[in-house]
Parts: sequence; structure tokens; C-alpha cells
Amino acid sequence: MAYIGKTIFNIDGTTIHSNLSIHFNFARSAFFGRGKWVARRLRIAAHKEELVLVQKKNRQAGVQCSVAASAIQEPVAAAGAQPVVAAPSSGMTPEERECFGVFCVTYDLKETDDDQRSKTWKKMVRVLVSGAAGMIANHLLFKLASGEVFGHDQPIALNLLGSEKSRDALEGVGMELEDCLFPLLREVNIGTDPIEVFRDVDWALLIGAKPRDAGMERADLLDLNGKIFAEQGKALNAVASPDVKVLVVGNPCNTNALIALKNAPRIPSKNFHALTRLDENRAKCQLALKAGVFYDNVSNVTIWGNHSTTQVPDFLNARINGKPATDVITDHKWLEEEFTPRVQTRGGALIQKWGRSSAASTAVSIADAIKSLVTPTPEGDWFSSGVFTTGNPYGIADELIFSMPCRSKGDGDYEIVPDLQIDSYLYERIKKSENELLAERKCMAHLIGDDNAYCDLPEDTTLPGEQ
Repeated sequence: MAYIGKTIFNIDGTTIHSNLSIHFNFARSAFFGRGKWVARRLRIAAHKEELVLVQKKNRQAGVQCSVAASAIQEPVAAAGAQPVVAAPSSGMTPEERECFGVFCVTYDLKETDDDQRSKTWKKMVRVLVSGAAGMIANHLLFKLASGEVFGHDQPIALNLLGSEKSRDALEGVGMELEDCLFPLLREVNIGTDPIEVFRDVDWALLIGAKPRDAGMERADLLDLNGKIFAEQGKALNAVASPDVKVLVVGNPCNTNALIALKNAPRIPSKNFHALTRLDENRAKCQLALKAGVFYDNVSNVTIWGNHSTTQVPDFLNARINGKPATDVITDHKWLEEEFTPRVQTRGGALIQKWGRSSAASTAVSIADAIKSLVTPTPEGDWFSSGVFTTGNPYGIADELIFSMPCRSKGDGDYEIVPDLQIDSYLYERIKKSENELLAERKCMAHLIGDDNAYCDLPEDTTLPGEQ
């Protein structure tokens, strides 16, 4: 199999290019498939690695896992190793072959040679992660790089955005990713400037956000983080892939997603999501525990509305072992009075027990949310995601990001699942969450191009990750 690694560090003028290109001398490649191909040589060799340092402010970059060219010894042939013969179309001479035992220079297909590519060929996907030095990203990045999320035959590049305060930690993340030797990981690019880091990304996972400090009003938190996501929306609009898929994790994620969307008019509104998959996973867990079944026997769970304590976990349309959850769990008082608030406040309960907000389970839910969009939804099932409401089948006000039941063909797109049963219990709570999001949108009107911003939030509700 082939591995191409490229690490580019660009933090406030300090730039390091660390290029590594190696090829395992196996008969077949997971990316090329079988048969012949037209090849060209990538002129980047493992033993001709270059480090280019552009220093500003006399700061030492200190990427210790990248080896300078002057420190690399001459190649030593492995005992009994046979000379590696390049593909005939490459035009290589024997003097140009460069190998270290099983490691050799990498070949790649010409971009114009589509007819020569096998059916297994996959174009590299470029994924942006903001807040990349944080705990959630620390769990997520290695899932992405290993192939767990986009597939074990999908090459990936990671663009990691950090802050000035996290610059050293960000470099450490890049070093760890290098040291893992993930075969699918082709590039790691890190930086603090969204315009640089967001360039050409196919997926944007916006995790980084300011936490709510003690005594901070919810309106102040909305404004503080809203400005961050307005800037990031503009950066996506300017330099990201025109069909980039955006998943907002940083709270308040529904309104942050709306702010990013409104600042990125070049990108389809349908491509913006707010993460409510963790809430769905928590709801499935509670239903499974109550019913005494394993988690994968619970399906069709919807989270309606805002990612706050007004969210509505839907047990009415959920199914357990293919049966309505209300038929399996006959204790309806538990469903209404214990299940719902337990899901709504699960994040705060975790903080009280552990002293910090969820990170690993959030990372898992991000991976689940992506997989739900790149893998066909099982027949009859659906998943929850905060999506753009304009034209929705449930009468929710337009121009919001509101969690709803969705299904996908696995192409990154989705449709809202219609015709779910809504009784008076659900309707009353869904309207409460809708009103909260309408108030948040009015409060942030100055960041989405509307006039007359006015903050009059119905109540100071908390986020699932707050005490």
C-alpha cells in the first residue's frame, strides 16, 4: 500500500514544510487496484526531505520529529533485496530509483488519466478541524486519520486550526499524527489563520468555541462565539470547496451554524449541520438500559430542536427491536418525566461526576454524524442532525438550524424524513425549542445581515455540556 505524508506548519509566519513520500514495495495498492496504470513520479523522496523555516519574531519552531536532510544517512540496501523496477511509463532510469529496503519513492496517476484509474481509486478528502488542540479533537483526529470515519480505503488530508495560545500544543498534535504512520493520512497542515487553513477543504468540523464562564449571560456567550463563527463562515465562503460539508460542534452550535451559514452565501445552505448526534446517542443509551437490550437494538430516535436543555428527545417514534418504544417500555411516566430531562441534562451530570465536559463521547458522535452522511441510511431508519429549516415538512419556522430526522444515500447529502407522528406532548416541547432558536436568531441579527438585533431570550437555558 502507498503512504504519502506531508506536514506543513504555518503559524503566524513560522512555516515548516516537512515532506515525506514513501511506497511499500507490495504487488498491489489499495488505491490503484489491479491492472496497469500510467504513472508519474512524485519528486519527493524520504531521504531527500527538506525543512524550510521562515522565522518571524525569532521564535524557534521546534518540530522535533521532522529530520533535517543533513542528518539523514545514505541508504542501506536490505539483505537480499532486489532492485525495484519502476513502471515503464514513468521514464525513470536506474540511477533515479531511490529505495530503502521496502520503502521506495511513490508514484501517482496523472490527474488527466481518468481512464487508467481502477474502480477502487478514491480522490483524497481534505478535512478541516478547528479547536484542533482541544480534548474533543484529540479523540477525533486519530479516528479520522485511521480510516474509521471516511472508510479504510479513503486517503485523507487534515487541516488543523488552532489559536495563538494553543500553537505549541498544535505542533504536538502534528507530531503525534506523524508518529502514528497512518497509511491513509497524506497531509497534516496546521495554522491559526482561517483563510490559510480552510483552503480547499471538503469537510469543515468546527469544534473550537469559547466556553461559558461562571456568571456569563447566555446572550454574551452567543455574541462572543457568534463573532468567531461569522469569521469562519467568511473564510469558508472565500477559500473552501464550493460543496464543503460543515458540521458545527462549538456551542451554542445551532445558532453558530446559522451564523456561519449566513456568512457563506457561496456554499449551499443545506450543507451546514449542527451536532445533535451526541444527544441522539445519549437517548438511545437510556432507552436501551430501560428496556434491557443492547444499544444497536434501538433505532429511529430523533432529537428535535436546539442543542440546549430545550431539546426534545423523541420516544414516540423510536423503535426497540423493531417495535414502537412505547410498546416495549410501558412505563410512560418514566418516558415523560425521567427519560426526557435525563437526556437534556446528561452533559451537566457528567461534569458534576467527572469535573469536565464530555470529549470522547463527543468525538464518537462527530464520527457517527459524518458516517451517517457518507454511508447509506439503513432502510426505514433515520438519524438526527441540526439542519436548515427552510422548506421543512413540519412547519418549523424558516431560516433556523433545527435538529430533525434525516436520511442519506451516502453521498454527503440528506433529506428530512417526513410524516413522523407528533402528539401534543412533543408539539408543545418542539415549539418551546423553536421559540428559543427564534430568540437566539434575533439576538444575533447583527451577525447574519439582519437589522434590529434585540436580545430577549425566553429563559437562561443551559447547554447539555454546562452545569
